[in-house]
Amino acid sequence: MVVGVLKLSLILAENHSLKEKRGVLKKIQARVSHQFNISVAECGDQDLWQSTILGFSVVGSSRQVVEATLQKVVDFVDALGLAQIANADTELFFC
Repeated sequence: MVVGVLKLSLILAENHSLKEKRGVLKKIQARVSHQFNISVAECGDQDLWQSTILGFSVVGSSRQVVEATLQKVVDFVDALGLAQIANADTELFFC
């Protein structure tokens, strides 16, 4: 069993308040959760209105499947056009 964790740093340049940020994050989280059926949570920069860190986790039977899923998540978030990806870090844990 493989557990994959993706930490995605996003820049939300068009936002002017925390309320706007929350709206964008809700859209991203809902669409990713629906598309990939994985866990998503905001895990950093909660008080900053133009940046955030989202964490994604996925469990799979093979390294290739988990890595491919996490890369698809990065591509999907980028394609949404709601935020600019500043950094993407992936970690794998083997059970």
